[in-house]
Amino acid sequence: MKPHRLLAALLAGAALASCAQTPTPAPAAPTPAVAEPESAKLGRELRALIGPATCTADSQCRTVAVGAKACGGPAGYLAWSTQGTDAQKVAALAVRQTDAQRREVDASGMRSNCMFVADPGAACVAGRCELTGPNSAR
Repeated sequence: MKPHRLLAALLAGAALASCAQTPTPAPAAPTPAVAEPESAKLGRELRALIGPATCTADSQCRTVAVGAKACGGPAGYLAWSTQGTDAQKVAALAVRQTDAQRREVDASGMRSNCMFVADPGAACVAGRCELTGPNSAR
């Protein structure tokens, strides 16, 4: 075979190969959405209820225990203000959130460091209630 015919045959083969369609992979099955834990939803509700926690004096600031550690006790605390926030609703929602997290911890077999989390207290800082210690549940 002459070199130019061999070259032409190779080029024709390459051109045909480049036109070949590669099969499109089937779309991957959608991954099921991971359901958000109930405790996370209730925690968001609680933070929304607390809102900006505005205050004019330290006496308006309170803390509420939230969450549950595997060994018992709260996971942390949130600061809230009595100014415009219903104390009974805050307490009830915090209990629901804590109970939900306790059920989730029990079901998962999760462990914790069992360290006691003390109530840090809250104070009015720049017109907002803030925790005064390190144990926030942010």
